[in-house]
Amino acid sequence: MANKEAKVAELTGLFQSSAAVLLTEYRGLTVSQLKELRRSISGNATYAVAKNTLIKIAAKNAGVTAFDGQLAGPTALAFVSGDVVTVAKAFRDFAKANPLLVVKAAVMDGIALDAAEVKKLADLETREVLLAKAAGLFKASMFQAAYMFQAPLAQAARAVDALRQKQEASN
Repeated sequence: MANKEAKVAELTGLFQSSAAVLLTEYRGLTVSQLKELRRSISGNATYAVAKNTLIKIAAKNAGVTAFDGQLAGPTALAFVSGDVVTVAKAFRDFAKANPLLVVKAAVMDGIALDAAEVKKLADLETREVLLAKAAGLFKASMFQAAYMFQAPLAQAARAVDALRQKQEASN
């Protein structure tokens, strides 16, 4: 009994501290396949197998209702503490090679996502790529602004030079 209460408390804490939680069914996957999945997400998420009744209680304690009615069969949760897109991509890629892994649903920042929305999330570019693109756009716009400020000065200098040459030619 105390062991179950400790597990519920642990799961509740993970629900509350995670940026996102993915609900999966892993029926038919081997222990080595699960280890491979855990390794692929280790920097950004924790993958935990738990009994459905304990998950249901912990989710209720944490105020998560996104998984109501979906807790059936062998269930595991990915508690994401890092980049959600990276974890979604890892699950998508793993599921391509191991179709027995099924992402059923997710909750991200209190918003419920179905399997199709998790797939769309996996198709997004990672945070680093988006930041690099934003930096590139910012750099390009700064270059363009610098050019715009410099252009009138260059035009004025050419006009003054042309006037000087005209003045010299007329003398």
